[in-house]
Amino acid sequence: MKIITVGLDLAKNVFHVVCFDEHSKEVKKRMLRRNQLRNFFTQLPPCKVGMEACASSHYWGRELKALGHEIKLIPAQHVKPYLLGNKNDFNDARAIAEALTRPHIRGVALKTTEQQDIQATHRMRSQCLRDRTALCNSVRGLLAEYGVVLGKGTSILRKSIHGLLEDAENGLSQIFRHLLARRYEQLVELDGHIDFFTHELEIQSRQDDACQRLQEIPGYGPIIASAFYSTVGNGEGYSRGRDVAASIGLVPGQHSTGGKNVLLGISKRGDGYLRGLLIHGARAVVIHASKKKDQLSQWINRIVAERGKNKAAVAVANKMARIGWAVLRHNSHYQAALIVSSL
Repeated sequence: MKIITVGLDLAKNVFHVVCFDEHSKEVKKRMLRRNQLRNFFTQLPPCKVGMEACASSHYWGRELKALGHEIKLIPAQHVKPYLLGNKNDFNDARAIAEALTRPHIRGVALKTTEQQDIQATHRMRSQCLRDRTALCNSVRGLLAEYGVVLGKGTSILRKSIHGLLEDAENGLSQIFRHLLARRYEQLVELDGHIDFFTHELEIQSRQDDACQRLQEIPGYGPIIASAFYSTVGNGEGYSRGRDVAASIGLVPGQHSTGGKNVLLGISKRGDGYLRGLLIHGARAVVIHASKKKDQLSQWINRIVAERGKNKAAVAVANKMARIGWAVLRHNSHYQAALIVSSL
């Protein structure tokens, strides 16, 4: 009995393992506690282990890889079609093992600790940005109930609060003034948190060679470079640059049948946070392209004239993702001449 593939259903405390031999016959299954999992895989010979790409999967992937096993993280949506019978933990593990044997299913690249550090910083920063937006919208709505209407934007609200607190004739009650002052303190605190996380990302980008090389590409800054590196890694999980753009959702969706190809708008799959950052960076490239005469800028200006600025920004974001993958995968630097020759 030689175990070849293993399906591992992850959880917080109770894990389920199903093992198969070279004939895809189930030879062993176990329910393991968290403190038993590492010891179980230590006793197994090196084999191929499949897990869903979910919470803690990268941690356990690194741990099991250190024991000599080959790890493949599979997106959950690709595991679901292989689930047979009622849903339970052992059937989930069997579905993972079945998906593991399908060569056309692409796995998720295993993240290093450094990549997860960068990703954690991005997640905390984006949560603070979301909380600040919610706070500003709440204050703006409450002020409207007192007849005070402010324009959109955090900076407008930040500048207006002092004047509202000092103006005795604007109709605000004393209680609401006290509450508004407290809300302003919360806004200042969130601004401080955002500045802290932004500074951390800038430090991490300066200390990482891959992020430094990414920032040579037009449209990449320290925030975008660190987010792209934390997602793509060294690029080994993708066979070409288009696969990276597709995984981020920057390629057209399709609804083709009967030999008739129908292309839709961008698919918007994958990491929406990274996609948004790339498009924001691309907008800056599009704006500055109108003042330049190089061939890349001419290509951008031609798309702007034919399709408009928004579609041009998406096209540039797609190209940024492809170039970024090439820089990471080949451990190289940005070369404008090679980009121009591909236009």
